[in-house]
Amino acid sequence: MKKTTSYLEQVHKDGKIWNYSMAAIFFLFPVLLCIIFRVLPNWGGLLQGLIATLPMYWAIGVIEVITYVPMLGAGGSYLSFVTGNISNLKLPCALSAMEKCDVKAGTEEGDIISTISIAVSSITTTVIVFLGVLLMIPLTPVLKNPVLDPAFAQMLPALFGALGVVFISKSWKIAVAPIALMLILFISIPALNEGTVGIMVPVSAVFTLIVSRIMYKKGLLDEKKSTPAPTEE
Repeated sequence: MKKTTSYLEQVHKDGKIWNYSMAAIFFLFPVLLCIIFRVLPNWGGLLQGLIATLPMYWAIGVIEVITYVPMLGAGGSYLSFVTGNISNLKLPCALSAMEKCDVKAGTEEGDIISTISIAVSSITTTVIVFLGVLLMIPLTPVLKNPVLDPAFAQMLPALFGALGVVFISKSWKIAVAPIALMLILFISIPALNEGTVGIMVPVSAVFTLIVSRIMYKKGLLDEKKSTPAPTEE
């Protein structure tokens, strides 16, 4: 008898193929440059650059997998790590879609909705970028109009502010700790700015998980007290 492949098995199989393929393509570009121009990299300079950057990216890579996979599911994670822009686009899109469909992350339904929403988001982003390239020159005078500068500066705050209101209002006790931590860090350390978001989002997520676990153990998250069932006389 032919063995049937489950949904998750197929997702992992296809996801690994696409991720390994994209990794090979990324490494293929510098290799082709070396072959075409018949040059080799400066190994000393390359090693110095790797020593300076690899520890940070290895840490981010590990933290992001632990942070994002439980929320995005298997299919959504494979798609997100290939297409990128997880914290800015893919994660908010997936969370919003699951919220609208009334499904939870970590379930098969949530995995499917997350995958579909991230796929649509990736296609939409690609189409918009393509149109942007075509219309860049005609729209340059409009986009550089000083009147529009305040609007462009508030796009990301508006996006995350709208999502924040929804999710913070549902679990405001859990939201207090990470918000306080990020406010303290960004106010006390001027070096932290929008360029460090990729690091601080996973750090905040891990911190939130730890604090939530402690609060759960102490019974601080039990908003509704269970009432004993009525007994028959």
